Amino acid sequence: MYTLLKTEGSARRGRLTTPHGDIETPVFMNVGTLAAIKGAVSSMDLKEIGCQVELSNTYHLHLRPSDKVIRKLGGLHKFMNWDRPILTDSGGFQVFSLASMRKIKEEGVYFSSHIDGSKIFMGPEESMRIQSNLASTIAMAFDECVENPAPRDYVERSVERTTRWLDRCRKEMDRLNCLEDTINRKQMLFAINQGGTYKDLRVLHARQISGMDMDGFAIGGLAVGETHDEMYDVIEAVVPHLPKDKPIYLMGVGLPENILEAVDRGVDFFDCVLPARNGRHGHVFTNSGRLNLNNARFETDDAPIDSTCSCPTCKSYTRAYIRHLFKAKEMLAMRLCVLHNLHFYNTMMTEIRDALDNGTFSEYKERKLAMVRGKL
Repeated sequence: MYTLLKTEGSARRGRLTTPHGDIETPVFMNVGTLAAIKGAVSSMDLKEIGCQVELSNTYHLHLRPSDKVIRKLGGLHKFMNWDRPILTDSGGFQVFSLASMRKIKEEGVYFSSHIDGSKIFMGPEESMRIQSNLASTIAMAFDECVENPAPRDYVERSVERTTRWLDRCRKEMDRLNCLEDTINRKQMLFAINQGGTYKDLRVLHARQISGMDMDGFAIGGLAVGETHDEMYDVIEAVVPHLPKDKPIYLMGVGLPENILEAVDRGVDFFDCVLPARNGRHGHVFTNSGRLNLNNARFETDDAPIDSTCSCPTCKSYTRAYIRHLFKAKEMLAMRLCVLHNLHFYNTMMTEIRDALDNGTFSEYKERKLAMVRGKL
């Protein structure tokens, strides 16, 4: 159940009650595609840096180690030693990202495995069964994510198919949640809004799926080729047509400034691989702009990454040391920077929630934007 606690303009402060604990929103979900955060970050680390929700991928876990193995071991929470909420992506994004290795039909999508080339089929029912085996807190509906820009006639057909798939997802999830041997019989299901950058198609689809019995709603198919302004225009068009008593999730986004702008437009949930991916390459976020720790100017810099940060990395290590680790190709370099970046994102979300609680989000947003752009 989602409770809207407070608003400031279109920005929302809420709480989603789940079988694995409450989620305070707005929230950033830390991405562990294969049930692990890349960069040697453990479940215990995630708790230390303020993570509320971990996100894993249905397609990838289906291939390795397989959802059936995870089911035998008690589900994803037990498997990865994480007792807080988990959201599983449906595999729909792989319809986009593995475009050269798949064929889309009404029944579902035929893939060639990116691991060994073996043939895989995934449709709405299969995605729900896999996610039920994983026993995540929140399952995502199976959809098609199209690239931007895409021809309007194709996007129209894709949206219609995604709606039909959503109905099949809902029916299969309801069936699975009634089975005695289902691990998480209270698994939640989020629908996904699609429509490319065609705002009228987005609004039409939002209205259609809003009438269906869903636990939350996502805006998908963004951050895949369009400009930031186009993305913001789509969010502004879609949010007013989604239920106000359900959480809204912007999938795969993004930079701190993207999150701030989307919160301002009514979004509650976020995820992105960017903070962990950037961290693994020495690119870190700070309250005075972004830094590349590989740069020579940090060779003798004995300051922490960010003097205002309280993460485990900034408490104990210097920029010079971390730069040395990267140059020496030590794995610890990646771990320290990923920990810092995820702590930065999780802390920013806490600050956003506090600002909304205090009615000061507008002022916070402008100040934070200046900070992350290195202008303050």
